[in-house]
Amino acid sequence: MRILVLFDVHRPIGPDETFSVRSLRTEEEKPTEADVLACLRKLGHEVETLAVYDDVKVVLEKKDSFRPDVVFNLCETFFSDRAHEPNIPALLELMKVPYTGAGPDALMLCKDKALAKKLLAYHRIRVARFVVSSRDRPLRRIGKFTYPAFVKPIGEESSDGIALASLAKNEGEALERTRFLHERFESDAMIEEYVEGRELYLGVLGNKRLTVFPPREIFFGEPPQEDSPRFATAKAKWDDAYRKKWKIRNGPAGPLPHGLERKLAELARKVYRILSIRGLGRIDARLTQEGEVVVIEANPNPSLAKEDDFAQAALQVGIGYEALIQKILENALKWRSEVG
Repeated sequence: MRILVLFDVHRPIGPDETFSVRSLRTEEEKPTEADVLACLRKLGHEVETLAVYDDVKVVLEKKDSFRPDVVFNLCETFFSDRAHEPNIPALLELMKVPYTGAGPDALMLCKDKALAKKLLAYHRIRVARFVVSSRDRPLRRIGKFTYPAFVKPIGEESSDGIALASLAKNEGEALERTRFLHERFESDAMIEEYVEGRELYLGVLGNKRLTVFPPREIFFGEPPQEDSPRFATAKAKWDDAYRKKWKIRNGPAGPLPHGLERKLAELARKVYRILSIRGLGRIDARLTQEGEVVVIEANPNPSLAKEDDFAQAALQVGIGYEALIQKILENALKWRSEVG
């Protein structure tokens, strides 16, 4: 197959600029793109890359010149703005080009974390209780709320904007953090109940017929302070030195109560369908000491780097990286044939 690997960069690019596996991994610091590109070539596909920054025309021109059978969509920003993530799939939809991963509807729903939570709550799925502080009309008071509370930007991904200061012990700290997020991220902010418990990641693969991989878990070996909460800050997820220092690691979930893994799989399928996710996704949840499962958020198009949780969860059920990438391609083609 002819496959176009589409991704974003945070700088203007030349008309003839190309990217190798090595340059993606080292110069651009894009491990997912590097792993996917290497895998597609190993599978024997005819592959070309296209980096997008601020010019839609390059996508149209590449589609006409290369005529890909499938676009492997890894694009998360346009003009360095994540708010535009749904627009590239929407463009591909208009051109009737098959592409991997979620459509614009799921990306828009999940990007607005408050809206997604409201929709899940409507379907009687337990989510953390929350209030929203709008950037245009910031909250001056929160009123009756249970503390500690967790404060995060509504539209960011990859734990951007989440730090130890995200945990607020009282109303004053919560309002101070919302003001910081309004200014730093130019974003609305969510103040939600902090759910103490184990953090689980549920990978889902498919369009209509869904495969849920075994749960993964983030383990916190040594929190920075004796009484620190255990949650995934940006540093805890992506800073290797920080993770090593505090013995933070991701791996197969530890022992779970009898029957819970089946219930988690059912929950993941339900959330995936409610939020119109297709192709692949990851549902993040917390498991309390009382055995209650609280959905934190849903992530369409999770990271596909070979060593990240999604691919590693697939490997737990015998789906190696090459087979996983091929299945994602097949899902894209199947979806295109179903919708016409």
